[in-house]
Amino acid sequence: MQKSFLAQNPSVLWFMAALALFTLAVSLLSEATGVGLISTSFVKTLGKTLCLCLVALAMDVVWGYCGILSLGHFAFFGIGGYAIGMWLMYARTEGIILPSLEAQTIPPTPQEISDAIGNQIFGVVGSSEFPLLWAFADNLFMQLLFVVLVPGLLALVFGWLAFRSRVTGVYLSILTQAMTLALSLYLFQNDSGLRGNNGLSGLQNIPGFENTPQSVISITFFWASALALALGYLFFAWVISGKMGSVVQGIRDNEARVRFLGYHVESYKLFIFTVTAIVSGIAGALYYPQAGIINPGEIAPIASIYLAVWVAIGGRGRLYGAVIGAAFVSLVSSWFTGGGAPDVNLGFYTIQWTDWWLVLLGFSFVAVTLFFPKGIGGLFDYLVRKPQ
Repeated sequence: MQKSFLAQNPSVLWFMAALALFTLAVSLLSEATGVGLISTSFVKTLGKTLCLCLVALAMDVVWGYCGILSLGHFAFFGIGGYAIGMWLMYARTEGIILPSLEAQTIPPTPQEISDAIGNQIFGVVGSSEFPLLWAFADNLFMQLLFVVLVPGLLALVFGWLAFRSRVTGVYLSILTQAMTLALSLYLFQNDSGLRGNNGLSGLQNIPGFENTPQSVISITFFWASALALALGYLFFAWVISGKMGSVVQGIRDNEARVRFLGYHVESYKLFIFTVTAIVSGIAGALYYPQAGIINPGEIAPIASIYLAVWVAIGGRGRLYGAVIGAAFVSLVSSWFTGGGAPDVNLGFYTIQWTDWWLVLLGFSFVAVTLFFPKGIGGLFDYLVRKPQ
């Protein structure tokens, strides 16, 4: 008898219960809906952490289950952030410009309004004209559509070219890293249409909610991030279960044998690569309104390398491991780099964790690889292992 979906994935119910309890606890302790023991800034940190957990899930599926070490998935994350950020910045600027122009004796023309908004947004890079890239920046529905379409199409085209050529292993990783580097270098240019190194800022100011406290906006985004993570976990658990999951994991373990059995390996890989890119874009669209700013540095190849490190530390090949790794590293990083960790005075030298955190993260990655190859998530195997 074929097992049910939940029987094949017992971690789903445990994860959903833990996420629900966590969301409820944060809501009861927040400033907006609870007793105020958790600050608004920390609620934002937790909301951003949930988004990072979602992109880590996507990375785990493409790497831990399908065997494709993509060093470009954080680029899709950034693209989603840019897509929603364009609307946020346009709508917020329009809300500032329109009242002042409408107060004039002679009503402004649509072109004058457009020029004024363009000058406000692009004046920092010496321009006042809207690039073609911003053609739908005033349309929330279209920008939300781009959050899904742009990462998906980029992954589809890139994956089709790479997989049909049967590029695998380290060569595929290098190609994904090259794609990410090319994208970030392009965005650094002032004429890219996305304000170059300045990026998009002020994204935490949601148009239409100017009078709403940031505490309310923060908890709302936290709920949205928790819901997205729950749906993402359910979706990926379904993807990796059943026949599809067996084929995908077979590709990871022995691609040649799966191809010999008659499966079209390239189609499976392309599906996984594309759908994880789309989910990464959605995660980015939720993350950057909470972060408040996005710039090309967020899409640099090092960010995708960090993503792989999170998954490895959490334990690749198990969905909850990716979540644990991303949450653990994100929160510990905030503690070390935010001044929470006290400096260590050795007498001859003082260790300042804001400078040494990345070194500690590197040592942690090496230690996990050598001594705990299954990551933090793998510790559950030892806890639940039945005595022989």
